Amino acid sequence: MRASRLLSLLLLLQTRGRMTATEIAQELEVSVRTVYRDVEALSSAGVPVYADRGPAGGYQLLDGYRTRLNGLTAEEASSLFLAGLPGPAAELGLKEVAANAELKLLAALPPEPRSHAARMRERFHLDVPGWYRRSDEVPFLAEAAEAVWEQRPLRMTYRRWGPKDVERVVHPYGLVLKGGSWYMVASATGEGGGGAPRTYRVARIVTAELAEGRFDRPDDFDLADFWEKYTVEFRERMYTKEAVIRVAPGTEGLLRVTVGDDPVDVALAGAGPPDEHGWTVLRLPIESVRHAHWLLLRLGADVEVLEPPELREHMADTVARLGEVYGRAPRARDEGR
Repeated sequence: MRASRLLSLLLLLQTRGRMTATEIAQELEVSVRTVYRDVEALSSAGVPVYADRGPAGGYQLLDGYRTRLNGLTAEEASSLFLAGLPGPAAELGLKEVAANAELKLLAALPPEPRSHAARMRERFHLDVPGWYRRSDEVPFLAEAAEAVWEQRPLRMTYRRWGPKDVERVVHPYGLVLKGGSWYMVASATGEGGGGAPRTYRVARIVTAELAEGRFDRPDDFDLADFWEKYTVEFRERMYTKEAVIRVAPGTEGLLRVTVGDDPVDVALAGAGPPDEHGWTVLRLPIESVRHAHWLLLRLGADVEVLEPPELREHMADTVARLGEVYGRAPRARDEGR
């Protein structure tokens, strides 16, 4: 256990440079006192680690010191190949680079981990998009990625949900791949831009080119942290209304597939016991009456809308019209041609 922690400490200093004892302790999930002991152990083993005193101080390795480690376990090596995303790498223009890196890693591994990693690659495959949908077409992903990497402003035409496209000059901070769709997190500048980070779906970029100059990326901006908070806020903004429904026994799984896990979890958390027929009343968060009408029709007779009245009326009207369609004899196949 301690040997693994010492190795992790060495790699942290090698990859990140100077770090305080508190930062190391947080990263390794140990106490600061343990960090002191581990640093002393590395130094006693001949690793040139030293401390800078003062408010801006910390531990770091002697300039130029690098260690070559081939101590990957079979499981660690396999996890690297399982994490590979050939599709997104190709979209970013890195397909050949990723393939070369994979070959070099395989060549550097000892025989047993190499064999284990190769089996992992042969037997597991990651397909990012969900069922019944394709990945977005992203013709300007390369320009967005270059702007992120080089910290260059990006001048783009963006297709909003509104009636017309908008012109934007943005400072891209990062790219996120979510369910087969690429999103760019960037701050807008000039008219219509407030400077705070926003999200843009890359597939809606109509034109894009790098602008002159460079921008300073905020030192305190954390892409993963921003995206986590954004997704929470997005769900809160999405479900602004509520429907009261009765669902038949055994409908929970279909309800989750149809409506989604988040609203169903909220509804089940506040549900009472089933009635004498096994039906359960749920208060289900919804986006809008129209959207809920479209979703809940998929459940057929296994759901009854109780509230709001507008949604119940929409459901009843649709069911009545369906009854008219299926209550008459089917038309001939070539009728009306």
